[in-house]
Amino acid sequence: MPRLQKNDNFIDKTFTILADIVLKVLPTSKEEKTAFYYYRDGMSAQSEGEYAEALENYYEALQLEEDPYDRSYILYNVGLIYGSNGEHSKALEYYHQALELNNNLPQALNNIAVIYHYQGIKAVENNKTKMSKKMFNKASQYWQQAITLAPNNYIEAQNWLKTTGRKYQAEEQL
Repeated sequence: MPRLQKNDNFIDKTFTILADIVLKVLPTSKEEKTAFYYYRDGMSAQSEGEYAEALENYYEALQLEEDPYDRSYILYNVGLIYGSNGEHSKALEYYHQALELNNNLPQALNNIAVIYHYQGIKAVENNKTKMSKKMFNKASQYWQQAITLAPNNYIEAQNWLKTTGRKYQAEEQL
């Protein structure tokens, strides 16, 4: 720590400078500041596709960060990495942990739905009708929750819910 940023653009540099200033001014503990530096370095590594390095930084941040809200975003980002790498079970685990700490994360709900939808498609391809229906229904439930939190987002999911007739089922189940 700190991470040398190879491909910094103006916005990344500006964010880094502003974040450093804010951290110096705010009355936070040394652990909280260090956790933020690890989190920031994790985001930088993740944006460059350096997932192993990003995970190392996120795990360090999780060791130090005590605030549940901040921890939820770290856990969410860990889930993103596992999801990107096709490790859906681990991604789901981290998304659910993030939601336990912060139930106002529509992006986590959306990503859970995307995984279940993908699993539903795979089940269809393997002629597993019951499993596909179960996965699609789970996707529907999570998309409905995400849309409730962010009604102007997830237009494709909203269209999928309408065209498959699941929107009304999901609304009844909530």
